[in-house]
Amino acid sequence: MAWELLFKSDFGLMSLGVIVGCVVIGAVLYKIVMNKINEESKLGK
Repeated sequence: MAWELLFKSDFGLMSLGVIVGCVVIGAVLYKIVMNKINEESKLGK
């Protein structure tokens, strides 16, 4: 029932879109922060 509401209703699809968007934003921020950390460690050497 919950899966049916998630994938077949308007509010379920919007919720799924928000969840996917949050995961994507988190992954992008993680990548940006890791690049900054690597830049700083290279400058310190």
